[in-house]
Amino acid sequence: MTNVVIIGGGPGGYEAALVAAQLGANVTLIERDGIGGAAVLTDVVPSKALIAVAEAATDTKGSSVIGVHATNVSIDIAEVNARLKKWAANQSADIQERLLSQGITVLAGTAELIDAENVKVVLHDKTEMNLTAEVVLLATGARPRELTTAVIDGQRILNWKQLYEFTELPSDLIVVGSGVTGAEFAGAYQALGSQVTLVSSRDQVLPGKDSDAAKVVQDVFANRGMRVVSQSRAIQVTRSDSGVEVELESGEVIAGSHCLMAVGSLPNTEAIGIEKVGVKTNDAGFIDVDKVSRTSVRGVYAAGDCTGVMMLASVAAMQGRIAMWHALGDAVHPLNLETVSSNVFTDPEIATVGVSQSDLDSGNEIANVVNLPLATNARAKMQGISEGFVKIFCRPDTGVIVGGVVVAPKASELIFPIALAIEHRLTVDQMSQTITVYPSLSGSIAEAARQLHQTQNLN
Repeated sequence: MTNVVIIGGGPGGYEAALVAAQLGANVTLIERDGIGGAAVLTDVVPSKALIAVAEAATDTKGSSVIGVHATNVSIDIAEVNARLKKWAANQSADIQERLLSQGITVLAGTAELIDAENVKVVLHDKTEMNLTAEVVLLATGARPRELTTAVIDGQRILNWKQLYEFTELPSDLIVVGSGVTGAEFAGAYQALGSQVTLVSSRDQVLPGKDSDAAKVVQDVFANRGMRVVSQSRAIQVTRSDSGVEVELESGEVIAGSHCLMAVGSLPNTEAIGIEKVGVKTNDAGFIDVDKVSRTSVRGVYAAGDCTGVMMLASVAAMQGRIAMWHALGDAVHPLNLETVSSNVFTDPEIATVGVSQSDLDSGNEIANVVNLPLATNARAKMQGISEGFVKIFCRPDTGVIVGGVVVAPKASELIFPIALAIEHRLTVDQMSQTITVYPSLSGSIAEAARQLHQTQNLN
């Protein structure tokens, strides 16, 4: 029986543990903070639940456009946060119960590589033990990046893991950083009732995402009363008598009640022994892995945010599964990021998969593209949806679908048929010939495909 030791109990770790147990290995998983890791306890699960509350508030307040007039919408943030933390804890407990039911040993503590086959474990009660393993998986995740010029105090200056302790809604929230995390929380707290200022070092929010989609979200933010300060870099954040002050490079000082620092992530790769074992990292400290999750050291694998590979819970989980399939001799397909869907949980959401607009603009890819506004969709009109679009990319010669963008409520659900088309190399004709429900938002996906057929004929 192969001994497998997994350091880290987030999606990369616990999914790997389940696969390894299924394949007959003797599995030990060590987790420091709680099974599910940050994804379940302080990141993905609670943040998306908070955003769901914000969406409900937005839908209620905005229902007058379809003739439903709601009054006295209020948010009890203490009640909301208590529910989020309870839900996250329950999810963590459910995952742990499943691990134990599969015969997996779960240890609460920290772990460090002694060499490629031996792991030192220190439990929370200070008990020490050494584990021998033929296979080791590093799945230690990442943490919020912190700046010396903006010292996190957990009260007024916070990172995104600390937002669930609020008992009162921030009156004036300043969000520094307009990437995915910053944009999601900025939009959520604006919807919940805070006045939000979003400080972006770029000319548009969500740098790296589809520029058309980012413009829609930024325009929605502005229309809902958010102040977006573009091309501005925060150089210092300090406490004031009444809250916080954020100083920009321009010299402007923005005052608020609280400040959320959303300026990226750092890998949790310190103190786990990778230097003495020879596991290679990149300049940013993320562990180098290949497409089957192998590190530079034989028998040592890595998965999840500590690798910096498309930092999504879904990708972490697949990296962990692939690592065990490969290490334990099962059939395995290398990780293919071209078919991975990602989603920004703003309102509206932005979902993307495959070839992007920036790939076309840079000349790295050649494709035909159609951008179909949702405002023309009958279901969207019924629901009062005026923002958003469906964008599809296909090869000019074959019509094979290679990419897509959806900007819409629940775009995370609508992107799936495009991802499926890319995975199975379907053409726009095949997609357009599939009958969709009428009326439905998904009808715009088929319509965009039909318009690409017309574009092909013109070419």
